[in-house]
Amino acid sequence: MHTRHSSRPLRTLGAALTAAALLSSGCSADASAPRAASLSKRAVPAALKPYYEQALNWRPCGGADFECATLKAPLDYARPGTGRDLRLAVSRKKATGTGRRLGSLLVNPGGPGGSAVGYLQSFAAVGYPARVRARYDMVAMDPRGVAESEPITCLSDKQMDTFTQTDQTPDGRGETDRLVAAYKKFARGCATHSGRILGHVSTVEAARDMDVLRAALGDRKLHYVGASYGTFLGATYADLYPRRVGRLVLDGALDPTLSSRRINRDQTAGFETAFTAFAKDCVRRTGCPLGTGSVAAARDRLGAFFARLDSHPVRTGESRALGEPLATIGVISAMYDETAWPQLRTALRSAMGGHGGGLLNLADLYYERDADGSYANLMYANPAVNCLDLPPAFRTPAEVKKAVPDFRKASPVFGKALAWAALNCAYWPVRPTGTAHPLHARGAAPIVVVGTTRDPATPYPWARALATQLSSATLLTYDGDGHTAYGRGSGCIDNAINTYLLTGRPPAPHTRCH
Repeated sequence: MHTRHSSRPLRTLGAALTAAALLSSGCSADASAPRAASLSKRAVPAALKPYYEQALNWRPCGGADFECATLKAPLDYARPGTGRDLRLAVSRKKATGTGRRLGSLLVNPGGPGGSAVGYLQSFAAVGYPARVRARYDMVAMDPRGVAESEPITCLSDKQMDTFTQTDQTPDGRGETDRLVAAYKKFARGCATHSGRILGHVSTVEAARDMDVLRAALGDRKLHYVGASYGTFLGATYADLYPRRVGRLVLDGALDPTLSSRRINRDQTAGFETAFTAFAKDCVRRTGCPLGTGSVAAARDRLGAFFARLDSHPVRTGESRALGEPLATIGVISAMYDETAWPQLRTALRSAMGGHGGGLLNLADLYYERDADGSYANLMYANPAVNCLDLPPAFRTPAEVKKAVPDFRKASPVFGKALAWAALNCAYWPVRPTGTAHPLHARGAAPIVVVGTTRDPATPYPWARALATQLSSATLLTYDGDGHTAYGRGSGCIDNAINTYLLTGRPPAPHTRCH
């Protein structure tokens, strides 16, 4: 589970009310964006030249030799220069070594909705290997609508507390109506508070902003490391501007050909895979809160616990009780990184004993809720991007009910909740502009796609699919648990990626790391 400025990439699924289909960012075909081949080969249009030729005014920020600047981008690429511009937050830390500088290395931790600037300043610019930081200026830009880049807002903090406690496994008409009302209220709030930009936060537009930033930085090629949703953003850039691709690492990859419903269903299966790995580990340990029998018995025990919480929440030591919605998110939160498993075991043991504070803390980390009760922008920007990038997974409660058995087959414990979580885009106030289709990036330099075999949020088959689609991609496999692979302890993965970033030489085909 990530904290607000985590050293780990942000999740890409919203197994939660706000972020249903957090990964439903299949390739966006924004109406204002020309297709890939036309963008990379022609000269910059006259109307866009002021953006491409702008000078960034750097100023000290964030300590530790960081600099910050503001990039100007058109709100609508179909109508640039009309005075309706966006101001996008950029940060960098210059290369620290004495060798030949290789350019800028742009990083994005995922989401959609994760703060790239926060990720840079808290981890990438100080935690990436020293030999990479020595040769690259480490750079990040918060995408439009995210964090410091004209952030989307939807609800007050108290409203968000109520929203996250809404029952997402409705048992009857009344609970279904309350869930639908919660989605509608959320959507209206986004339109009320962020209507100016709500129709212009697609992945294609964010990728076009990246090319403006590349030019403003003075780089001929874009070098990039994207994790989770950041892989889709990077692959979209490559498809739009294949001749401007430098060294691209896409870690924890999405398959842009999938529909929103398929993405949600695949991720449901991914969380089941991750839970199975957790349960196998847990039941071997003395004192496992899910028992010491089989994985199936552990699954049944967790399901029964969730069912009890549905009608009888437990206390947490604060005004919010732990009901089924927050408990489910707390468990899912720990599935992103196996280092969180001990914390989950402790939290489950305590919650089953009537004290839910530990699971509530895990849920709050997922939602980026601070101790003072304030929420970060992630859970607002996330559906804004997702609901624009693809048509909704479901359009009515009846469609969800029909799909629940399939989702339960994918995950007996999480399936029902994740099916209903995918309904939120049905009520979105802005029509989607994108469709799912393959990304090829024909003519691009070698690209490295990284997949983790038991990744809960971006299942491994997605990485295989993206590597097959991209004309110049090599698949690098990590046989392990958790979400994404770079910088998570595998020397084999790290060495392969570092070598690629420093020399341009991708790993050998079919490289598999442990």
